[in-house]
Amino acid sequence: MRLGSSTVKRDFASLSPQEALHVAIFIEERNAEIYHQFAEMFAGFRDDESLEIASTFWDMAAEERNHGTELQKRYFDRYGTRPCAITEDDIRDFIEVPRLESGDIFAISRAHGGRSPRELALEIAIAAEQNALRYYSRLAELTEDLELRHLYREFVDFENEHTDYLQKKVAAARRTSGGPRHA
Repeated sequence: MRLGSSTVKRDFASLSPQEALHVAIFIEERNAEIYHQFAEMFAGFRDDESLEIASTFWDMAAEERNHGTELQKRYFDRYGTRPCAITEDDIRDFIEVPRLESGDIFAISRAHGGRSPRELALEIAIAAEQNALRYYSRLAELTEDLELRHLYREFVDFENEHTDYLQKKVAAARRTSGGPRHA
């Protein structure tokens, strides 16, 4: 039985390979959902800049879903249908990634130095990618299973590429909006 806030948080080092793979699937699915929601939100604005950023988020969502599918295949190959009850909430080292609703994004962007909604959404996406990057990096360091270590290193490379890509998008958004130049 799980007792909510009294549940003991666990370190990465305490995760079994099955649990680590299960959480990795959850990360990819969560990020895909965040990106899909951002894409839908920006598509609804219907201006050229918003449609461009919506396209970026749809691409990111598709890539995250592909990663999740690859991880699910690995999970099934190794563990079959054996259940795993661990969640992101059970792990001490995780950082929550905020979600934004379309009405919230304008209020939040004004409160954060006048950053455009596009910049703010991209920065949230960067935080999600960096969160995944830290997770996979730590797993690559800790796992003794060579196949999983290789998989986690692949995902470190993917997450680095995603972070770089999104940082370039933020820089472009700042150039077009005349927004803040700090990172």
